[in-house]
Amino acid sequence: MPVDMRTYLGHVELVNPITTAAGCAASGAELAQFFDLGRIGALTTRSITMAPRAGRPTPRMAETPSGMLNAVGLQGPGVDAFLERELPWLAQRSVRTVVSIGGGTVAEYTALARRLTDAPGVTAVEVNLSCPNIEDRGRVFARDGAASAEVIASVRSVMRYDVPVVAKLSPDVPDIVSVARACVDGGADALSMINNPLGMSIDTETMRPALAAVTGGLSGPAVRPLAVRCVWQVHAALPSVPIIGMGGVLTGRDAFELILAGACVVAVGTALFHDPYACMRILRELEELLAARGFNRLADAVGLAHRPPGASTRHRTDLEESSL
Repeated sequence: MPVDMRTYLGHVELVNPITTAAGCAASGAELAQFFDLGRIGALTTRSITMAPRAGRPTPRMAETPSGMLNAVGLQGPGVDAFLERELPWLAQRSVRTVVSIGGGTVAEYTALARRLTDAPGVTAVEVNLSCPNIEDRGRVFARDGAASAEVIASVRSVMRYDVPVVAKLSPDVPDIVSVARACVDGGADALSMINNPLGMSIDTETMRPALAAVTGGLSGPAVRPLAVRCVWQVHAALPSVPIIGMGGVLTGRDAFELILAGACVVAVGTALFHDPYACMRILRELEELLAARGFNRLADAVGLAHRPPGASTRHRTDLEESSL
């Protein structure tokens, strides 16, 4: 008997827990040549901004022994082009689409949410809080619970009620649980973690920083233990809040680890750069692993590592009810 891989993001049912991480599959067209995007739980777009952005100067990416550093800078065509071309392309193919948004002010996030609220084909909105707040000396929203909550509240106030609002959290904070709680209090229906922690690499040949921006987001296997810790802590504190777990997921076993920690959805990012079939492979490996462990439902494994041996499992309907 196959494993029931369905899961819930807020009240929205996904056919399985695998999604792409923002910024790792653009808006899907490039990845679609390798597999049917409708076969994964959802596709998460790159972070959409109000105006077109050219991004940061090159070099923007640098390989590390355990992943990579990137400082792309939210390059994209802006919300007008996204709504005119990219979102309709996804909607025509019935792709469940999580739209990531990024802004420099609370008003900009609000304006983006307002543009998306009546757009067809939006499954959920992921709020990228790792953006500099130009009204607060460039301090990143995600590093302050009150600032994060203000953004989430503004987005939730204008977003259509049936579209979940997901707060994407940074690990570069003293207490990720307090930021997570502030976002939920502000109206977040789900949480996404972790965004890339900051790292740096120096080219020993040129003796200069490897990235033009000097620092960049670190992704890949090196950050997986950090992601597992963050998911574990937040699920322990907020067990009824759906979590999208991400960070260094290369195999089904990696995805299973995040699920045991408390994630009900798992995003695949850096793996796509060297294996465009990674989402489908990881989904297959995860399902095989669940079956081998005797699970009938994915939902039974969510947060299982928190429960003592012999405790009752959490069923799919429990996930749905806890998000209402």
